[in-house]
Amino acid sequence: MTGFSADWLALREPHDGRARNPVVLNAVVALLAGKSSIRVVDLACGTGSTLRALAPQFPTAQNWRLTDNDLSLLARASAMVPTAGATFTTVPLDLNRDLEAALDGPIDLVTTSALLDLVSEAWLDRLVVETLARAIPIYAALNYNGRIEISPSHLLDVAIVAALNVHQRGDKGFGPALGPTAASAAIARFESVGCSVVHGAADWVIGPNDREFQTNIFGGWASAVREIGDLPLADTVEWLTFRRDQVAAGRSSLRVGHVDIFARPTGTR
Repeated sequence: MTGFSADWLALREPHDGRARNPVVLNAVVALLAGKSSIRVVDLACGTGSTLRALAPQFPTAQNWRLTDNDLSLLARASAMVPTAGATFTTVPLDLNRDLEAALDGPIDLVTTSALLDLVSEAWLDRLVVETLARAIPIYAALNYNGRIEISPSHLLDVAIVAALNVHQRGDKGFGPALGPTAASAAIARFESVGCSVVHGAADWVIGPNDREFQTNIFGGWASAVREIGDLPLADTVEWLTFRRDQVAAGRSSLRVGHVDIFARPTGTR
């Protein structure tokens, strides 16, 4: 899977936490509320942000299995101090090759954050089949859906976002990525096999004071657009210069669309 730096993950973590859809999260919490202990597998855990976000809301006795193929991120995850009562192990694992192994053993919940937009249609189908066969509910949060609103506007915004969304469909280590279509594809597939699905918007809402976050976002988007090559380099430079100037002046804000999904197979206890 395409790697993400620990610095970027740390920068986005508080924004992810605020973006999580409360209705979807409450459905997850309600399912687990009657259990004295739970076992959770987190796919593509990074530095452990999903555990940090969810553990305080889950039953006290928790055991998490954190999986990722990035050893440096796993090392950071292994060093964290979780909520009292929560224990965890870290497992280096290539989810493209070994998804089925990641889901072996008794599991009460599968979690993942910001993953489904990186995976292929074929990989998503594997995930649906495996969680359904094992009757495991899955909470897949923060899936990018292609909606971006930026203020103040620029004439190149539409072209930049269109090129970015083409880039999002490139291979991120799982084959051609679902990108902005991931959430709608996942909802349709889980519903088609009889799962109960709760979903809702989980947008980043980023204000003028979030200068460092915005600077990283706009720089990353410009790099992605350059890789695609659909726009003249001069246009991308003009757009990025304008965006950086607005951020520095404290005039820039944006909303980046994401969707949270909780799918519960029929018969889940």
